[in-house]
This record gives sequence, C-alpha cells and structure tokens, in this order.
Amino acid sequence: MTDRYAVVGNPIAHSKSPQIHTQFAQQTKQDLSYEKLLGEIGAFNATVEQFKAEGGKGLNVTVPFKEDAFAMVDRLEPRAQQAGAVNTLWFDGDSIVGDNTDGVGLVSDLGCNHFFNFANARILLLGAGAHHAAFYSRCLINSLRRSLLLTAR
Repeated sequence: MTDRYAVVGNPIAHSKSPQIHTQFAQQTKQDLSYEKLLGEIGAFNATVEQFKAEGGKGLNVTVPFKEDAFAMVDRLEPRAQQAGAVNTLWFDGDSIVGDNTDGVGLVSDLGCNHFFNFANARILLLGAGAHHAAFYSRCLINSLRRSLLLTAR
C-alpha cells in the first residue's frame, strides 16, 4: 500500500517538495505519494485532521503554519521545542508528533552538499523571524568557531 505524505502551506503552488520527495522515493525504492496541500488560513488543524483521517502518514509544514503546527501537536521533539515551531508532523497512532528540521537541515546541506567549512566562517543570517533566528543560531553555533550575525524582521 502506498504511503501518503504532503506539504501544507499557503501559498503552496510554487513548492518543489513533491518533485524532490517523489524522486527520492524512487531512488530509495519507497512506495509513497507526496502532494501539495493548500491550507486555509484559520483552518490548519482541520486540514491536518482530514489528511490524517484519509490515511496520511505525515506532513511537512511551511509558511504560515509552523506556529499553528507547534500549537496543535500532542508531542514535541526537542528541536521543535527549541525552535518554537514545527515543520514536520507524523502520526503515531492517535497522536500527532512534531519536529523541526530547519536548522539541522540548513547546517547539513551547507556542510555536506556544498562542502561549506564552518570552522572559520563568519555567517550573516537574514530573513528569519525571532524564534527561527534563535533556533538557527543554536544549530550554527555548534558548527562555528568565529562569529554569527543574525538579523530578524
């Protein structure tokens, strides 16, 4: 049986997540579908509950719903607790579990995929809200020996 996943946001039409996850699933021989869900502002919880009721296994969460996801989950992973936001939901029986992979994903992508050497780097992070800036800074500081400058909107 095909496992069903999606990314939920508003707007969402621009998202490349379905193509990325579908290609990854093919490469790793996983039987899954991954779609885009346009979440209605003010109805995030209903969107998640409907997706779960229809047999969905988990969701990626993007703007503007990361704080809504944080508020609705039954259990938070430590990274989500630190970030004050959730970008990954999965369903564990009747429970909804939330995590945040933004910071670790950024650091991993820069280090592993772009061979960025954090040891002597000076980093300027632009465009993150206050909660996210603090979370990113904790993830990045673990990799840095020099300086990290944050500016939040």
